[in-house]
Amino acid sequence: MRKLHHLEASPLDAVTTIFTGATVHTVDPRLGSAEAFLVHGSHVAAVGTEAECRAEARRLGSTEPAAVTLSGKVVVPGFIDPHAHPLMYGQMMSWVDCGPAKAASIPEIVALLREAAERLPDTTPVRGYGYEHKNLAEGRHPRKEELDQVATDREVYLMNASGHGGVVNNYTLALHGVDRETPNPAGGEFFRDPDGELTGELSDAACNILTGVDGVKVGHHGPNFHLEDEPEEHLRQLRAAQEKFLRGGVTSIGDCQVTRRELDMYLRLSAQNELKTRVSMYLLSHLLEQAIEIGIQGAFGNSHLAVGGIKFYADGTLGGWTAYFPDGYVGDPCRTGQLYHEPSEYTELITRAHSVGLQTATHAQSPTAIGMVLDAIEAAQAAFPDSDARHRIEHCGLPSPEHIVRMRELGVYPVNQPQHYFNWGEGVTEAIGTPGERFNPLGEFVAAGVPVTLSSDAPVAEPKPLEAIQAAVTRVTRRGHRLGADNLRITAEQALAAHTINGAVALGREDDLGSISPGKRADFVVLSADPLTVAAGDISKISVLETWVDGARAYTA
Repeated sequence: MRKLHHLEASPLDAVTTIFTGATVHTVDPRLGSAEAFLVHGSHVAAVGTEAECRAEARRLGSTEPAAVTLSGKVVVPGFIDPHAHPLMYGQMMSWVDCGPAKAASIPEIVALLREAAERLPDTTPVRGYGYEHKNLAEGRHPRKEELDQVATDREVYLMNASGHGGVVNNYTLALHGVDRETPNPAGGEFFRDPDGELTGELSDAACNILTGVDGVKVGHHGPNFHLEDEPEEHLRQLRAAQEKFLRGGVTSIGDCQVTRRELDMYLRLSAQNELKTRVSMYLLSHLLEQAIEIGIQGAFGNSHLAVGGIKFYADGTLGGWTAYFPDGYVGDPCRTGQLYHEPSEYTELITRAHSVGLQTATHAQSPTAIGMVLDAIEAAQAAFPDSDARHRIEHCGLPSPEHIVRMRELGVYPVNQPQHYFNWGEGVTEAIGTPGERFNPLGEFVAAGVPVTLSSDAPVAEPKPLEAIQAAVTRVTRRGHRLGADNLRITAEQALAAHTINGAVALGREDDLGSISPGKRADFVVLSADPLTVAAGDISKISVLETWVDGARAYTA
């Protein structure tokens, strides 16, 4: 893996500021906790006692540095969210929220969407998001006929909480020429009832129909959620999402599904000097050959916007029941989910990326899919050995103990989202039975020597790292159920590292991000209380008071 190197120092005449009065958790094992730290320009210059920091300030030519007193507060490194979808998240904010807090039944969803339809211009599509079929009173997905109650003269699309599909009305199917004779695309499905009639539910690669004739097409390389709005609207959405990340204390993001839509918006926002968070972009695998052709061989970019690697999909989602279980789901034995690629094709793709030094990040949830990913990485490493490739498995929901050992041996990084089981952990056990209790086995990773990395997958979950840390420590769901045995939990210290320095390592950015260390970027968060000492069930109640990026305050509560 070729890491991004962007380590220029701040100029000598940069502003020097000393921060005192707080408990500083550096997440640097060489430094531990400290009472003060010094920022010179955009970088951390010193960490330790106040006297040590003032001595370094004098060495830098500042006898009276600016001072920020954080009496009784707690400082941690800026949180790193290595798997999220910021533009999609911002776009969802303009759609109708049909999540569990807003609608408990299909009629309630229909009412919310119909209300939106009445407000929108006549031809504007109606879009909703966030439902979880097992959380609905009916315990099933809505049908196209029920969405026809919203509108019959325009598109209606209700995305499920996983982002991997949803339900459309009859108008949408007819507009795009989909009928009962339409075959399922590779890596996706148009669902049918026992009589062969379309239900209106579609998943993964079948979502390509939603982007229209001229929109982004990704083939069978992933779920297509890249619905296009006008550029100015997309920029507004991206700005809104960015503010939400900063509010949660997130300073660096891995955008784990970048197409031309996302790349265009990041470049525009950067050109306007409005990109406040750092973004590492993972190009979707349908762009792999184009990326290699133009010379992208490893990470490159600047400290705020960079290409990190290539995003792949092995299977679907547990939340939408499209992850691949060849023997069927306990909750629906006729439903198996699907693989996006045949194993031989997938191995060729991974080997191609690996051979030129590109990091790969593959979505895989089921044991079968995770095994396919590990087989492919093993084959790629055999052909082109690289001791620091840092290939990633995104979500990595249900690895077997044997898989975990192979991850350690192959140097594979799982990137998990404990907010998934916080929000709908019970749904996993309903889907696949008792094995679902092991969903996201973070404690098993630690025991095996596999690094733990946490992220949000926003908009699937909100970018709230403190909520993710609490879920990792307690494994208690939103409904109060503890998922699995105690050996699946991790400590608060491990969870904090998983959302900071380990995230930096997963992005290849540990040389300048992830801890409060001299020489690194001055990205940090001021908290109202200490996540390492409060009761585990209260970690998510801690407030993010300030978020700093490059030594400048980017958010204040």
